[in-house]
This record gives sequence, structure tokens and C-alpha cells, in this order.
Amino acid sequence: MTPGINAAKKAKISYNVHQYEHDAAHSSYGLEAAEKMNVAPERVFKTLVVNLDGKGMAVGVVPVSSMLNMKAIAKAAGVKKAAMAEAAEVEKSTGYVLGGVSPLGQKKRLPTVIDASAKNFETIFVSAGRRGLEIELSPQDLAALTAASFSDIASQS
Repeated sequence: MTPGINAAKKAKISYNVHQYEHDAAHSSYGLEAAEKMNVAPERVFKTLVVNLDGKGMAVGVVPVSSMLNMKAIAKAAGVKKAAMAEAAEVEKSTGYVLGGVSPLGQKKRLPTVIDASAKNFETIFVSAGRRGLEIELSPQDLAALTAASFSDIASQS
């Protein structure tokens, strides 16, 4: 069990855990997850951590088929600028390794914004806290568990 799965279990929400064999040579953790689980990339979301203009960090949850729009997440967070956080900062703050960062069960809860496209699906997939491990849940449950807002924060890659 990971802290992400434990958070879902404790909240008594409906969820499914999916496991696959992670290939260290794959160039994209998220696209690998979509391929190996045979799920449309638009339903598999990656968890990205950003620095907010010197005002702490935030989490952006966007489809693996897109990129996080820095201007959009900055606006959603009420700051002028956002930039990707350094790997060491991300791991220290969340308690997860890159490629396995879950929006659930983070060591330090960060403000979270989920791309509005998540609302198009009954369930979405996010990392469960380890490479090769995904948790499937409703976007509404994810938002409730992370105190997240929905906003258009994704750009096509």
C-alpha cells in the first residue's frame, strides 16, 4: 500500500488499483501507463509540481497526452508566474519519486488544480504513488480528497 491508496481507502471512496510492469527505458511514465493499461491517454493524468512565483508550490494534474500550461496554472493559483519545481524539491515535499508522484497522500498537502478535461470522464487514472501503479477514481473524488479546483491548465503537446 502507498500513502495515495491509503488516502482513498480511508476516505471510503470507490477506486480501483491497476498495476503494470514499469519499463525504465520508456521515455514517458504517463504514456507508458496509458499503453500498458490499454487506456486512452486523455484519461490518464500526470501529477506535476510547480513553484509559484516565490509563494510556495502547487500541484497540476493534467492528461499525459498534454503539457501543463504555466500561465494557466499560475492564473488558477492567483500568482503571476509558475515554473516546474526541481526534482529534489518535488520528492522532499510529496514523499514520492518522480514518475510515481500521486496527487493523493502527499507528505505536505499542496494547493492542487486538476485540468477541467477530467470532468469529461466518469473515472480517470492517476499515479497511486509508485511507478507502475495507478489508481482509478472519479475526478470529483480526486478533487474532494485533494481540496482541488478544476481549471483549463493543459496545453496540447
